[in-house]
Amino acid sequence: MNDRKKLVLASQSPRRRELIGLLGIPFQSMSADVDESLRPNEDPAKYVLRLAELKARTCYSEASPMVLAAKKDDLVFIGSDTAVVADGVILGKPKDERDALQMLHQLRGRTHQVFTAIALFDAASEKVVTELSISDVPMRDYSDAEIESYVASGDPLDKAGSYAIQNDAFHPVENFNGCYASVMGLPLCHLTRALTKTGITPTTNVPAQCQATLAYDCSIYNAVLRDENL
Repeated sequence: MNDRKKLVLASQSPRRRELIGLLGIPFQSMSADVDESLRPNEDPAKYVLRLAELKARTCYSEASPMVLAAKKDDLVFIGSDTAVVADGVILGKPKDERDALQMLHQLRGRTHQVFTAIALFDAASEKVVTELSISDVPMRDYSDAEIESYVASGDPLDKAGSYAIQNDAFHPVENFNGCYASVMGLPLCHLTRALTKTGITPTTNVPAQCQATLAYDCSIYNAVLRDENL
C-alpha cells in the first residue's frame, strides 16, 4: 500500500461505511450532496457512473485538509452509487410509504437488476478510476402482509428500490448468485481492483472478510479480481 494515500468515502451510509471497513485501510467519510436527477435518455450504467464520479469530485472540492487531517493531494476520494432497475425504469428511494408499497409489489416474485458504480478520484494526479457491477436480483414471492409490515418498520424509506437485501426479517431476495456487497451499495472486489490501479492494496483478504461478515458464499469474486466485467 502507498502509505501516503488516505481514503475518503463520499458517503455517510452506515452500510457503505461497514463494508469499506473490511478492507483494513483507515478511512474517513463525508457527505456528498449532489443532484441525483436522471438526465434525458440516460441509461442506468451511465447514470450510476456519472453520480459516483460526481460524488467523489464534490467531496474533493469541499474537503478541508484540517478536518481530514491530511494533505489534500494525499487523498483518494471514493464515490459510489446504486440503482435498482425494473422494467427498464430506475427505481430510486421511495417518496413515502405508499411509494414503497408500490415498488415492493412491482418487484415481488420477479428478477430485476441492480447497477452499482464506484469512482475513485486521486487528488494528486486527478486520475479517475471507475468500476461497474451489474447484478440480477431474484425477489421471492412475499405476501401483502409481509410488505405492509416491512414498510411499517421504516427500513425501506431510505433504500433504492425500497428494500435492503440484508434485512433478515423481511428477507426479500432468494437464490441470489452475484455480488451481495454490490446490492448493499459497495462491491468490495470491484473496489479492490480499482484501488490497486491507484497503487493502494487492502491489508486484509477482502473476499474472505466480505463473505464472513455477510454470511454469504460468493461464487464470482475470483472472476472479479481477474478483471472480468461482472
